[in-house]
Amino acid sequence: MLEDVDLSDLESMVRGDVLRPGGKDYELGRRVFNAMIDRHPAAIVRCADAHDVIAAVNCSRSHDVPLSVKGGGHSVAGAAVCEGGIMVDLSLLKAVRVDPDRQVAVAQPGLTLGEFDSAAQAFGLATTMGVVSMTGIAGLTLGGGIGWLNGRYGLACDNLIGAEVVTADGRVLSASDVEHEDLFWAIRGGGGNFGIVTSFSYRLHPVSTVLAGGVVFAPRHAHQALRFYHDFARDTPDELATAASIWLDDDRRPTVSVGVCYCGSVERGEEVLRPLRAFGPPTMDDIAPVSYATLQSSKDEGFPSGRLHYWKSSILRDVTDGAIETILSLVADAPSPFTGVGLQQVCGAASRVLPTATAFPHRGQLYDFLILSQWDDAADSADNISWTQRLFEEMQPFLESAVYANNLGDEGTDRVRAAYGPNYSRLAAIKAQYDPANVFRLNHNITPAPTN
Repeated sequence: MLEDVDLSDLESMVRGDVLRPGGKDYELGRRVFNAMIDRHPAAIVRCADAHDVIAAVNCSRSHDVPLSVKGGGHSVAGAAVCEGGIMVDLSLLKAVRVDPDRQVAVAQPGLTLGEFDSAAQAFGLATTMGVVSMTGIAGLTLGGGIGWLNGRYGLACDNLIGAEVVTADGRVLSASDVEHEDLFWAIRGGGGNFGIVTSFSYRLHPVSTVLAGGVVFAPRHAHQALRFYHDFARDTPDELATAASIWLDDDRRPTVSVGVCYCGSVERGEEVLRPLRAFGPPTMDDIAPVSYATLQSSKDEGFPSGRLHYWKSSILRDVTDGAIETILSLVADAPSPFTGVGLQQVCGAASRVLPTATAFPHRGQLYDFLILSQWDDAADSADNISWTQRLFEEMQPFLESAVYANNLGDEGTDRVRAAYGPNYSRLAAIKAQYDPANVFRLNHNITPAPTN
Protein backbone atom coordinates (compact mmCIF):
# COMPACT_ATOMS: atom_id res chain seq x y z
CA MET A 1 0.00 0.00 0.00
CA LEU A 2 1.14 3.54 -0.73
CA GLU A 3 1.12 5.81 2.32
CA ASP A 4 0.58 9.57 2.25
CA VAL A 5 4.30 10.10 2.80
CA ASP A 6 5.07 7.99 -0.25
CA LEU A 7 2.71 10.05 -2.40
CA SER A 8 4.16 13.25 -1.00
CA ASP A 9 7.61 12.07 -2.00
CA LEU A 10 6.32 11.26 -5.47
CA GLU A 11 4.73 14.69 -5.76
CA SER A 12 8.06 16.32 -4.93
CA MET A 13 9.75 14.46 -7.79
CA VAL A 14 7.37 15.20 -10.67
CA ARG A 15 6.63 18.32 -12.66
CA GLY A 16 3.12 17.19 -13.46
CA ASP A 17 0.26 16.48 -11.06
CA VAL A 18 -0.34 13.60 -8.70
CA LEU A 19 -4.09 13.07 -8.40
CA ARG A 20 -5.36 11.39 -5.25
CA PRO A 21 -8.75 9.86 -4.44
CA GLY A 22 -11.20 12.60 -3.51
CA GLY A 23 -9.02 15.29 -5.05
CA LYS A 24 -9.54 17.54 -8.05
CA ASP A 25 -9.71 15.76 -11.42
CA TYR A 26 -9.25 12.30 -9.88
CA GLU A 27 -12.67 10.98 -10.93
CA LEU A 28 -12.24 12.28 -14.46
CA GLY A 29 -8.68 10.97 -14.61
CA ARG A 30 -9.59 7.38 -13.73
CA ARG A 31 -12.27 7.09 -16.43
CA VAL A 32 -11.49 5.21 -19.60
CA PHE A 33 -13.32 4.46 -22.86
CA ASN A 34 -15.08 1.34 -21.57
CA ALA A 35 -17.60 2.33 -18.90
CA MET A 36 -17.58 -1.24 -17.54
CA ILE A 37 -14.19 -0.47 -15.98
CA ASP A 38 -14.47 0.96 -12.45
CA ARG A 39 -11.09 0.88 -10.71
CA HIS A 40 -9.51 3.22 -8.20
CA PRO A 41 -5.76 3.86 -8.35
CA ALA A 42 -3.98 5.04 -5.22
CA ALA A 43 -2.55 7.83 -7.36
CA ILE A 44 -2.71 9.09 -10.92
CA VAL A 45 0.54 10.64 -12.12
CA ARG A 46 -0.36 13.08 -14.88
CA CYS A 47 3.06 13.26 -16.47
CA ALA A 48 4.56 16.46 -17.85
CA ASP A 49 7.64 14.79 -19.34
CA ALA A 50 9.66 11.58 -19.48
CA HIS A 51 11.23 12.31 -16.10
CA ASP A 52 7.78 12.08 -14.51
CA VAL A 53 7.32 8.70 -16.16
CA ILE A 54 10.62 7.52 -14.68
CA ALA A 55 9.61 8.75 -11.21
CA ALA A 56 6.30 6.87 -11.40
CA VAL A 57 7.98 3.66 -12.57
CA ASN A 58 10.60 3.87 -9.83
CA CYS A 59 7.94 4.49 -7.18
CA SER A 60 5.87 1.52 -8.33
CA ARG A 61 8.89 -0.78 -8.39
CA SER A 62 10.28 0.28 -5.03
CA HIS A 63 6.91 -0.07 -3.27
CA ASP A 64 5.82 -3.14 -5.25
CA VAL A 65 2.44 -1.71 -6.20
CA PRO A 66 0.62 -2.18 -9.52
CA LEU A 67 1.49 0.15 -12.38
CA SER A 68 -0.87 0.92 -15.24
CA VAL A 69 -0.31 3.17 -18.25
CA LYS A 70 -2.88 5.38 -19.96
CA GLY A 71 -2.27 6.81 -23.41
CA GLY A 72 -5.70 7.18 -25.02
CA GLY A 73 -7.42 4.82 -22.57
CA HIS A 74 -9.25 3.15 -25.46
CA SER A 75 -8.49 -0.50 -24.61
CA VAL A 76 -11.65 -2.55 -24.06
CA ALA A 77 -9.81 -4.44 -21.31
CA GLY A 78 -9.39 -1.18 -19.40
CA ALA A 79 -5.75 -1.93 -18.63
CA ALA A 80 -5.00 1.79 -18.44
CA VAL A 81 -6.41 2.02 -14.92
CA CYS A 82 -5.35 -0.12 -11.96
CA GLU A 83 -6.77 -0.83 -8.53
CA GLY A 84 -4.75 0.54 -5.60
CA GLY A 85 -1.57 1.26 -7.52
CA ILE A 86 -0.05 3.99 -9.67
CA MET A 87 -1.69 5.02 -12.91
CA VAL A 88 0.70 6.71 -15.32
CA ASP A 89 -1.35 9.21 -17.34
CA LEU A 90 0.40 10.27 -20.56
CA SER A 91 -2.50 12.31 -21.92
CA LEU A 92 -0.70 15.66 -21.58
CA LEU A 93 2.26 14.51 -23.69
CA LYS A 94 0.97 15.67 -27.07
CA ALA A 95 3.96 17.19 -28.86
CA VAL A 96 4.44 16.14 -32.47
CA ARG A 97 7.10 17.27 -34.92
CA VAL A 98 6.72 16.58 -38.64
CA ASP A 99 9.71 16.73 -40.99
CA PRO A 100 8.13 16.95 -44.46
CA ASP A 101 11.46 16.63 -46.27
CA ARG A 102 12.41 13.37 -44.57
CA GLN A 103 8.74 12.32 -44.31
CA VAL A 104 9.13 11.47 -40.64
CA ALA A 105 7.04 12.38 -37.58
CA VAL A 106 8.24 12.27 -33.96
CA ALA A 107 5.23 12.05 -31.65
CA GLN A 108 4.55 11.81 -27.93
CA PRO A 109 2.30 9.05 -26.52
CA GLY A 110 -0.61 11.22 -25.34
CA LEU A 111 -1.69 11.99 -28.89
CA THR A 112 -4.90 10.61 -30.32
CA LEU A 113 -5.10 9.45 -33.92
CA GLY A 114 -7.00 12.60 -34.83
CA GLU A 115 -4.34 14.86 -33.36
CA PHE A 116 -1.53 12.96 -35.05
CA ASP A 117 -3.36 12.87 -38.39
CA SER A 118 -4.04 16.60 -38.23
CA ALA A 119 -0.35 17.38 -37.77
CA ALA A 120 0.77 15.10 -40.60
CA GLN A 121 -2.02 16.16 -42.97
CA ALA A 122 -0.87 19.77 -42.72
CA PHE A 123 1.96 18.58 -44.99
CA GLY A 124 -0.13 16.16 -47.08
CA LEU A 125 1.36 13.19 -45.24
CA ALA A 126 0.02 10.26 -43.22
CA THR A 127 0.85 6.81 -41.96
CA THR A 128 -1.35 3.88 -41.03
CA MET A 129 -3.31 4.44 -37.84
CA GLY A 130 -6.61 3.00 -36.62
CA VAL A 131 -10.13 3.91 -37.69
CA VAL A 132 -11.53 5.88 -34.72
CA SER A 133 -9.87 9.25 -34.19
CA MET A 134 -10.22 9.28 -30.37
CA THR A 135 -7.95 6.22 -30.07
CA GLY A 136 -4.47 6.85 -28.66
CA ILE A 137 -1.49 6.33 -30.97
CA ALA A 138 0.55 4.57 -28.27
CA GLY A 139 -1.55 1.51 -27.53
CA LEU A 140 -2.61 1.23 -31.14
CA THR A 141 0.99 1.15 -32.43
CA LEU A 142 2.34 -1.15 -29.71
CA GLY A 143 -0.40 -3.69 -30.45
CA GLY A 144 0.10 -3.61 -34.22
CA GLY A 145 -2.17 -0.94 -35.64
CA ILE A 146 -4.56 -2.05 -38.41
CA GLY A 147 -5.97 0.86 -40.40
CA TRP A 148 -7.16 2.15 -43.75
CA LEU A 149 -3.65 2.46 -45.26
CA ASN A 150 -2.45 -1.05 -44.36
CA GLY A 151 -2.73 -2.40 -47.89
CA ARG A 152 -0.36 0.14 -49.38
CA TYR A 153 1.85 1.05 -46.43
CA GLY A 154 1.59 -1.73 -43.84
CA LEU A 155 0.48 -1.53 -40.21
CA ALA A 156 1.26 1.27 -37.76
CA CYS A 157 3.99 -0.90 -36.21
CA ASP A 158 5.49 -1.50 -39.67
CA ASN A 159 5.96 2.26 -40.02
CA LEU A 160 7.58 2.73 -36.61
CA ILE A 161 11.26 3.55 -37.17
CA GLY A 162 12.32 4.38 -33.64
CA ALA A 163 11.17 4.92 -30.06
CA GLU A 164 12.32 6.20 -26.68
CA VAL A 165 11.37 3.68 -23.98
CA VAL A 166 11.36 4.00 -20.18
CA THR A 167 12.24 0.53 -18.93
CA ALA A 168 11.41 -1.18 -15.64
CA ASP A 169 14.70 -0.12 -14.05
CA GLY A 170 14.06 3.56 -14.81
CA ARG A 171 16.37 3.91 -17.79
CA VAL A 172 15.49 5.65 -21.05
CA LEU A 173 16.56 3.57 -24.03
CA SER A 174 16.53 4.38 -27.74
CA ALA A 175 15.13 1.49 -29.73
CA SER A 176 15.49 1.14 -33.49
CA ASP A 177 16.98 -1.12 -36.13
CA VAL A 178 20.46 -0.15 -34.92
CA GLU A 179 19.95 0.33 -31.13
CA HIS A 180 18.42 -2.23 -28.80
CA GLU A 181 17.13 -4.08 -31.83
CA ASP A 182 15.49 -6.80 -29.75
CA LEU A 183 13.47 -4.25 -27.80
CA PHE A 184 12.50 -2.51 -31.03
CA TRP A 185 11.28 -5.80 -32.49
CA ALA A 186 9.25 -6.54 -29.35
CA ILE A 187 7.41 -3.21 -29.10
CA ARG A 188 6.12 -3.59 -32.66
CA GLY A 189 3.19 -5.79 -31.69
CA GLY A 190 4.15 -6.93 -28.19
CA GLY A 191 2.15 -4.23 -26.43
CA GLY A 192 3.21 -2.44 -23.26
CA ASN A 193 5.09 -5.40 -21.80
CA PHE A 194 8.58 -3.95 -22.18
CA GLY A 195 8.37 -0.36 -21.02
CA ILE A 196 6.59 2.94 -21.45
CA VAL A 197 7.24 4.59 -24.81
CA THR A 198 7.64 8.34 -24.42
CA SER A 199 8.43 9.10 -28.07
CA PHE A 200 7.47 7.40 -31.33
CA SER A 201 9.17 8.05 -34.68
CA TYR A 202 7.09 7.16 -37.73
CA ARG A 203 7.70 6.92 -41.45
CA LEU A 204 5.15 9.06 -43.32
CA HIS A 205 3.75 8.80 -46.84
CA PRO A 206 2.11 11.20 -49.28
CA VAL A 207 -1.64 10.88 -48.59
CA SER A 208 -4.14 13.67 -49.00
CA THR A 209 -7.40 13.00 -50.83
CA VAL A 210 -8.69 9.41 -50.73
CA LEU A 211 -11.69 7.79 -52.36
CA ALA A 212 -13.57 6.57 -49.32
CA GLY A 213 -16.91 5.97 -47.68
CA GLY A 214 -19.22 2.99 -47.81
CA VAL A 215 -22.12 1.11 -49.34
CA VAL A 216 -25.09 -0.45 -47.55
CA PHE A 217 -26.99 -3.44 -48.91
CA ALA A 218 -30.63 -4.31 -48.35
CA PRO A 219 -31.21 -6.83 -45.54
CA ARG A 220 -32.65 -9.34 -48.03
CA HIS A 221 -29.26 -9.33 -49.79
CA ALA A 222 -27.18 -9.69 -46.61
CA HIS A 223 -25.94 -13.23 -47.28
CA GLN A 224 -25.13 -12.56 -50.94
CA ALA A 225 -23.48 -9.25 -50.04
CA LEU A 226 -21.07 -10.91 -47.60
CA ARG A 227 -20.32 -13.66 -50.10
CA PHE A 228 -19.64 -11.07 -52.82
CA TYR A 229 -17.60 -8.90 -50.45
CA HIS A 230 -15.21 -11.73 -49.60
CA ASP A 231 -14.67 -12.58 -53.27
CA PHE A 232 -14.14 -8.90 -54.10
CA ALA A 233 -11.75 -8.23 -51.20
CA ARG A 234 -9.50 -11.18 -52.03
CA ASP A 235 -8.41 -9.62 -55.31
CA THR A 236 -7.85 -5.92 -54.73
CA PRO A 237 -4.82 -3.68 -55.37
CA ASP A 238 -2.65 -2.51 -52.50
CA GLU A 239 -4.21 0.96 -52.65
CA LEU A 240 -7.57 -0.41 -51.48
CA ALA A 241 -8.44 -1.48 -47.94
CA THR A 242 -11.93 -2.56 -46.93
CA ALA A 243 -14.00 -3.48 -43.88
CA ALA A 244 -17.43 -5.14 -43.72
CA SER A 245 -19.91 -4.56 -40.91
CA ILE A 246 -23.02 -6.51 -39.93
CA TRP A 247 -25.53 -4.60 -37.82
CA LEU A 248 -29.26 -4.20 -37.14
CA ASP A 249 -31.30 -1.65 -39.07
CA ASP A 250 -34.20 0.24 -37.50
CA ASP A 251 -36.46 -2.76 -38.08
CA ARG A 252 -33.93 -5.07 -36.36
CA ARG A 253 -32.93 -6.81 -39.58
CA PRO A 254 -29.29 -7.87 -40.07
CA THR A 255 -27.75 -5.48 -42.58
CA VAL A 256 -24.36 -5.52 -44.32
CA SER A 257 -22.28 -2.47 -45.13
CA VAL A 258 -18.80 -2.23 -46.62
CA GLY A 259 -16.41 0.61 -45.89
CA VAL A 260 -13.55 1.38 -48.26
CA CYS A 261 -10.48 3.54 -48.62
CA TYR A 262 -8.62 3.83 -51.93
CA CYS A 263 -5.40 5.82 -51.50
CA GLY A 264 -4.31 6.00 -55.13
CA SER A 265 -5.68 8.14 -57.96
CA VAL A 266 -9.39 8.83 -57.73
CA GLU A 267 -9.89 7.82 -61.36
CA ARG A 268 -8.32 4.41 -60.87
CA GLY A 269 -10.20 3.99 -57.60
CA GLU A 270 -13.51 4.56 -59.36
CA GLU A 271 -12.67 1.69 -61.72
CA VAL A 272 -11.60 -0.65 -58.92
CA LEU A 273 -14.71 0.03 -56.84
CA ARG A 274 -17.22 -0.17 -59.68
CA PRO A 275 -18.13 -3.85 -59.09
CA LEU A 276 -18.78 -3.25 -55.38
CA ARG A 277 -20.92 -0.20 -56.07
CA ALA A 278 -22.94 -2.03 -58.73
CA PHE A 279 -23.69 -5.17 -56.73
CA GLY A 280 -27.22 -5.35 -55.31
CA PRO A 281 -27.39 -2.44 -56.04
CA PRO A 282 -26.66 -0.79 -52.66
CA THR A 283 -29.40 1.08 -50.83
CA MET A 284 -26.85 3.72 -49.88
CA ASP A 285 -23.55 4.75 -51.47
CA ASP A 286 -21.56 7.66 -50.05
CA ILE A 287 -18.17 6.78 -51.53
CA ALA A 288 -16.54 10.01 -52.66
CA PRO A 289 -13.21 11.85 -52.69
CA VAL A 290 -12.58 13.11 -49.15
CA SER A 291 -9.61 14.20 -47.12
CA TYR A 292 -7.88 11.41 -45.23
CA ALA A 293 -8.51 13.27 -41.95
CA THR A 294 -12.25 13.34 -42.70
CA LEU A 295 -12.23 9.58 -43.26
CA GLN A 296 -10.37 9.01 -40.01
CA SER A 297 -13.06 10.73 -37.93
CA SER A 298 -16.05 9.41 -39.86
CA LYS A 299 -16.74 6.53 -37.41
CA ASP A 300 -16.41 8.55 -34.21
CA GLU A 301 -20.13 9.09 -33.64
CA GLY A 302 -20.62 5.35 -33.27
CA PHE A 303 -18.47 5.26 -30.12
CA PRO A 304 -19.74 7.95 -27.72
CA SER A 305 -18.22 8.17 -24.27
CA GLY A 306 -20.02 6.52 -21.38
CA ARG A 307 -21.08 3.30 -23.08
CA LEU A 308 -20.36 -0.16 -21.71
CA HIS A 309 -18.36 -2.46 -23.96
CA TYR A 310 -17.69 -6.18 -24.19
CA TRP A 311 -15.82 -7.50 -27.22
CA LYS A 312 -14.77 -10.88 -28.55
CA SER A 313 -12.31 -11.10 -31.39
CA SER A 314 -10.35 -13.53 -33.52
CA ILE A 315 -8.77 -13.94 -36.95
CA LEU A 316 -10.94 -15.06 -39.87
CA ARG A 317 -9.32 -16.07 -43.16
CA ASP A 318 -12.21 -17.50 -45.17
CA VAL A 319 -15.75 -16.13 -45.14
CA THR A 320 -17.63 -19.36 -45.82
CA ASP A 321 -21.38 -19.83 -46.21
CA GLY A 322 -21.42 -21.44 -42.77
CA ALA A 323 -19.72 -18.44 -41.19
CA ILE A 324 -22.09 -16.06 -42.95
CA GLU A 325 -25.19 -17.95 -41.78
CA THR A 326 -23.90 -18.09 -38.22
CA ILE A 327 -23.18 -14.37 -38.08
CA LEU A 328 -26.49 -13.31 -39.63
CA SER A 329 -28.64 -15.64 -37.53
CA LEU A 330 -27.15 -14.50 -34.24
CA VAL A 331 -26.89 -10.80 -35.09
CA ALA A 332 -30.67 -10.95 -35.56
CA ASP A 333 -30.90 -11.60 -31.79
CA ALA A 334 -28.41 -8.93 -30.66
CA PRO A 335 -29.79 -7.29 -27.52
CA SER A 336 -28.38 -3.82 -28.28
CA PRO A 337 -29.00 -1.73 -31.40
CA PHE A 338 -25.47 -0.33 -31.05
CA THR A 339 -23.79 -3.72 -31.39
CA GLY A 340 -22.24 -5.04 -34.58
CA VAL A 341 -19.78 -7.48 -36.10
CA GLY A 342 -16.80 -6.20 -38.06
CA LEU A 343 -14.45 -7.78 -40.59
CA GLN A 344 -11.48 -5.43 -40.99
CA GLN A 345 -9.21 -6.47 -43.81
CA VAL A 346 -5.46 -7.00 -43.50
CA CYS A 347 -4.14 -6.98 -47.05
CA GLY A 348 -1.45 -5.90 -49.46
CA ALA A 349 1.79 -4.68 -47.90
CA ALA A 350 0.73 -5.62 -44.36
CA SER A 351 -0.09 -9.16 -45.46
CA ARG A 352 3.30 -9.72 -47.09
CA VAL A 353 5.42 -9.02 -44.00
CA LEU A 354 6.83 -12.21 -42.46
CA PRO A 355 5.02 -13.22 -39.23
CA THR A 356 8.34 -13.10 -37.35
CA ALA A 357 9.62 -9.82 -38.82
CA THR A 358 7.89 -7.88 -36.04
CA ALA A 359 6.20 -9.07 -32.87
CA PHE A 360 2.82 -8.73 -34.61
CA PRO A 361 2.32 -12.24 -36.06
CA HIS A 362 -0.97 -12.11 -37.96
CA ARG A 363 0.07 -11.80 -41.58
CA GLY A 364 -1.33 -12.96 -44.89
CA GLN A 365 -4.74 -12.12 -46.32
CA LEU A 366 -7.12 -12.12 -43.36
CA TYR A 367 -9.82 -10.30 -41.44
CA ASP A 368 -9.75 -9.02 -37.90
CA PHE A 369 -13.08 -10.52 -36.81
CA LEU A 370 -14.63 -8.43 -34.03
CA ILE A 371 -17.92 -8.78 -32.15
CA LEU A 372 -18.24 -5.25 -30.80
CA SER A 373 -21.01 -5.17 -28.21
CA GLN A 374 -21.90 -1.85 -26.64
CA TRP A 375 -24.89 -0.69 -24.62
CA ASP A 376 -25.96 2.13 -22.32
CA ASP A 377 -27.55 0.60 -19.20
CA ALA A 378 -25.52 -1.50 -16.76
CA ALA A 379 -28.67 -3.50 -16.03
CA ASP A 380 -28.37 -4.92 -19.56
CA SER A 381 -24.80 -6.13 -19.13
CA ALA A 382 -25.56 -9.81 -18.49
CA ASP A 383 -27.70 -10.15 -21.63
CA ASN A 384 -25.15 -8.42 -23.84
CA ILE A 385 -22.20 -10.39 -22.51
CA SER A 386 -24.07 -13.69 -22.82
CA TRP A 387 -25.07 -12.97 -26.42
CA THR A 388 -21.51 -11.99 -27.37
CA GLN A 389 -20.09 -15.16 -25.87
CA ARG A 390 -22.72 -17.27 -27.64
CA LEU A 391 -21.91 -15.81 -31.06
CA PHE A 392 -18.19 -16.25 -30.44
CA GLU A 393 -18.67 -19.90 -29.48
CA GLU A 394 -20.84 -20.57 -32.53
CA MET A 395 -18.13 -19.04 -34.75
CA GLN A 396 -15.32 -21.24 -33.41
CA PRO A 397 -15.35 -23.72 -36.33
CA PHE A 398 -14.54 -20.86 -38.72
CA LEU A 399 -11.94 -18.91 -36.70
CA GLU A 400 -8.19 -19.19 -36.26
CA SER A 401 -6.64 -19.78 -32.83
CA ALA A 402 -5.44 -16.20 -32.97
CA VAL A 403 -6.54 -12.72 -31.93
CA TYR A 404 -5.52 -9.10 -32.55
CA ALA A 405 -4.22 -7.92 -29.17
CA ASN A 406 -5.78 -4.46 -29.51
CA ASN A 407 -9.25 -6.05 -29.48
CA LEU A 408 -8.57 -8.52 -26.68
CA GLY A 409 -10.33 -8.26 -23.35
CA ASP A 410 -9.24 -9.80 -20.04
CA GLU A 411 -9.51 -13.40 -21.24
CA GLY A 412 -6.69 -15.42 -19.68
CA THR A 413 -3.25 -16.70 -20.62
CA ASP A 414 -4.28 -18.95 -23.51
CA ARG A 415 -5.82 -16.02 -25.35
CA VAL A 416 -2.74 -13.89 -24.65
CA ARG A 417 -0.59 -16.59 -26.24
CA ALA A 418 -2.98 -16.60 -29.19
CA ALA A 419 -2.41 -12.86 -29.59
CA TYR A 420 1.36 -13.28 -29.94
CA GLY A 421 1.30 -16.66 -31.69
CA PRO A 422 4.66 -18.02 -32.85
CA ASN A 423 6.45 -14.98 -31.44
CA TYR A 424 5.52 -15.65 -27.80
CA SER A 425 8.70 -17.50 -26.80
CA ARG A 426 10.98 -14.82 -28.22
CA LEU A 427 8.89 -12.13 -26.56
CA ALA A 428 9.13 -13.94 -23.21
CA ALA A 429 12.93 -14.03 -23.51
CA ILE A 430 13.07 -10.30 -24.27
CA LYS A 431 10.66 -9.66 -21.40
CA ALA A 432 13.07 -11.45 -19.06
CA GLN A 433 15.87 -9.18 -20.24
CA TYR A 434 14.06 -5.84 -19.89
CA ASP A 435 11.44 -6.54 -17.20
CA PRO A 436 12.38 -9.68 -15.24
CA ALA A 437 10.21 -8.69 -12.26
CA ASN A 438 7.19 -8.10 -14.52
CA VAL A 439 6.67 -4.50 -13.42
CA PHE A 440 4.71 -3.93 -16.62
CA ARG A 441 2.14 -6.66 -16.04
CA LEU A 442 -1.18 -4.82 -16.34
CA ASN A 443 -1.56 -5.57 -20.04
CA HIS A 444 -1.92 -8.65 -22.20
CA ASN A 445 0.92 -9.96 -20.18
CA ILE A 446 3.90 -11.96 -21.34
CA THR A 447 5.46 -13.92 -18.48
CA PRO A 448 9.24 -13.41 -18.38
CA ALA A 449 11.05 -16.54 -19.53
CA PRO A 450 13.00 -18.37 -16.80
CA THR A 451 16.68 -17.46 -16.75
CA ASN A 452 19.48 -19.92 -16.11
